[in-house]
Amino acid sequence: MTISFNNQTLEVEDRMVLSNFVFQQVGEKQNGIAVAINGEVKPKTIWEEVQLNEQDDVLIIKATQGG
Repeated sequence: MTISFNNQTLEVEDRMVLSNFVFQQVGEKQNGIAVAINGEVKPKTIWEEVQLNEQDDVLIIKATQGG
């Protein structure tokens, strides 16, 4: 199925859950990231329950430190 990920079109497997998608994109180090689907932030506590759908707009933002 096709989704938008950080403003790019991406093909992912059908019925993919958000936790698996985040792992594929970010890896194990998931501290300091926020995830939104279609403009709605999804708390990490529900990532395993959220299923991606065709044409979803997924945004992953990583917090960075700087000075």
